[in-house]
Amino acid sequence: MTAAEPTILATSGGHRAGTRTRLLFDALVHHAVDLSGVHGRRPRVLYVGTATGDAEHVTARVTEAARVAGYDLTPLQLFPMPNVEDVEGTVLAHDVVWVMGGSVANLLAVWRVHGLDAVMRRAWAAGVVLAGVSAGSICWFEGGATDSFGPGLRPVTDGLGLLPYGNGVHYDSDAGRRPLIHRLVAEGAFRTAHCTDDGVGLVYRGTELVEAVAELPGRGAYVVGRSGTGTVEERIEPRLLPAPRF
Repeated sequence: MTAAEPTILATSGGHRAGTRTRLLFDALVHHAVDLSGVHGRRPRVLYVGTATGDAEHVTARVTEAARVAGYDLTPLQLFPMPNVEDVEGTVLAHDVVWVMGGSVANLLAVWRVHGLDAVMRRAWAAGVVLAGVSAGSICWFEGGATDSFGPGLRPVTDGLGLLPYGNGVHYDSDAGRRPLIHRLVAEGAFRTAHCTDDGVGLVYRGTELVEAVAELPGRGAYVVGRSGTGTVEERIEPRLLPAPRF
């Protein structure tokens, strides 16, 4: 089972603290699964933790969250080498790819070394839902604002470009991201940028933004475009997703 057309869910959320586990999947991860259209069996989710250096403790927490959610989860690891023989076949065998946050600059470099950038493009075309948080959001776009290079935010402009926009994540919780995104749009690094507050995701069918969704109330999504020599920002009110039940 795959989505009817190429689908991406780009987010600044998806996780929350559990009471009996360190991590639970929040509504945005569940929405990614819903977008795949899977039914009649356990959803198959591929977890990609490249941006964390495939940190084992993060993988363990995500694996536990998947167990609680009732998903079959496979970690795709690239450190110190790919953990599967057939990387492309593994990606295509899943309903959803969920990419963890961390260093988007390192993620892009490592994916390209292993040809995973091209694999993700083919998976997207085949209807595997591509999704993720923070770095796992920016990677699908032309680029965005990142702290991959140090505490100060800097541009990254060599994203996969499946979505022909810039991307701003953590728009409400990191004060430096909004002005940098506005500057990048004003300077022409991105024609337009799509941005999310924490707890918000953007749904794309093909390259078209079709909906903003949220797992937290009161949060927003934004489209930043050029206006003369400056920028204009439009707020999009997300649809609040139902809270998952465990």
